[in-house]
Amino acid sequence: MSDTTGPRHTSREPGLARFVERLRGDAPTATVELRPPRSELTRGGAMDMWIDLSHAIRGLAARDAFLMLTDSAVGEEEEENLQHLTANLANEVEPWRVIPFLTCLHPLDYCLRYGDRARARGVESLTVTGGDRVRGAARCVPHGYMLRQQLRERAPELSLGGWVNLHRPIAEQIGFATGPEYEADYYLTQVVSHHDLARVERWLGGAEREGLAIPGSFGVFYYRNGRRGVLEHLSRYFPVPVEAVATAFEAGMTPERHCAETIVALRRLGVAHVYLCNLAPRRAATQFDRIMSEVDALETGSG
Repeated sequence: MSDTTGPRHTSREPGLARFVERLRGDAPTATVELRPPRSELTRGGAMDMWIDLSHAIRGLAARDAFLMLTDSAVGEEEEENLQHLTANLANEVEPWRVIPFLTCLHPLDYCLRYGDRARARGVESLTVTGGDRVRGAARCVPHGYMLRQQLRERAPELSLGGWVNLHRPIAEQIGFATGPEYEADYYLTQVVSHHDLARVERWLGGAEREGLAIPGSFGVFYYRNGRRGVLEHLSRYFPVPVEAVATAFEAGMTPERHCAETIVALRRLGVAHVYLCNLAPRRAATQFDRIMSEVDALETGSG
């Protein structure tokens, strides 16, 4: 899939999505990833979660944050993110601030119509990935880039995002992202940590050498506690530096400070754009404020 000759895919200039425009700039951005309710919840339980999610999205949007809404994250079926944007947030949050995920774990016709519906509702950016295996769900196409290609033809106004995993071989991932078939205007990374910055450094160096032209946002996980049992459970879904995180919390590190240390470490490497995972919907805006206050304190030397 790799093609190492010359500069690669560039973002479309006409009607450039505001999210992509921000990623292409030097001013730091902190996007927040949130999860819709799981499909198997009772009607009342799902409604309570939607209410919490609505409050979180409104609060974070007021702080000039972009919001990502997942699609069947970590192999669990979720209620549709786009339906929530339409039914519960219409006229309250600018739809271009919301970047939904769309996985290939749906029928192809649904995925293509999803692109039409997103565009009609004012969504400007859509992250398209293969998706974790969900019970009984098969991918409509083998890889996310194949769905992006079809969406590009059908809805060229949408800015499309892809996925890279810095815990996989870096040369392989750069080959994917720089290949002409990747068909993306931006990329998101699997979560990274200040406990293992070597992978980020290798990615940045390789991306520069290979002429990767599209901007990216790097995942940062908000660990709510440092209990080893919890961390080991999380490591089933993504690489977790269990011992380093547990040791930091045992030494008195707060969740906000730990998250901020990763953000600041990334900024020192030249990574200006991150998205935050695992904030609690009911407290997301407060947690976001505390994290960013810790970032300011670390950068100014006042903390």
